[in-house]
Amino acid sequence: MKKKVVVLTGAGISAESGIKTFRDADGLWEGHDVMEVASPQGFTNNPELVLDFYNQRRRQLSTVSPNSAHDALFTLEDLFDVTIITQNVDDLHERAGSSQVHHIHGELLKVRCTQDENLILNWENDLVIGDLSEKGYQLRPHIVWFGEQVPLLEKAITITSKADILIIIGTSMQVYPAAGLIHEVNANTPIYFIDPKPSVGQNDFKNIKIIADSATNGVPNLVTSLLDIKA
Repeated sequence: MKKKVVVLTGAGISAESGIKTFRDADGLWEGHDVMEVASPQGFTNNPELVLDFYNQRRRQLSTVSPNSAHDALFTLEDLFDVTIITQNVDDLHERAGSSQVHHIHGELLKVRCTQDENLILNWENDLVIGDLSEKGYQLRPHIVWFGEQVPLLEKAITITSKADILIIIGTSMQVYPAAGLIHEVNANTPIYFIDPKPSVGQNDFKNIKIIADSATNGVPNLVTSLLDIKA
């Protein structure tokens, strides 16, 4: 039976493909206060602004490609049972070939009914006022906004708790509840933390190895070593 590898990914891995990270150093998202473009209140107050914000993100997504870190995680499936839990809303893991990807913060290429959160549609073009679900209600981005429940959280906790190896890539570990997943693994589970500016230290967790490197360098190197050991 293949060992279970659980991978938690954040904005850092996508940024290396050229995707803009939403939040700048000053806390603004593309010049907007976060609550203007990523909250139910913001959508109620100015739906056109919110839809345009995500339309721009969706358009940019079509101009970028998976990088060597995404590709390496796919090759890890050769010898391991790999599940990716990502905070990212892009589809770069899927485009690289990864077969088990869970987006806990939603997906940019999907939209959902404003009155039925379970009515979800694939969507690649711009979303505008007047685009309605089959139930006749306005569609909205399928993104988990601030103040909203994370529907896949319990599933993510269950998956992480069964990990034989945990790999964390390109995340500040500051956004909850996603950041809390590191506490769900068994005490003896090896943890690899890959980030050029690690937010955790070697003594913060048992069995953690800090790899202070970019995703495109650190992930392929780690995957190669894991495959060599397994082989």
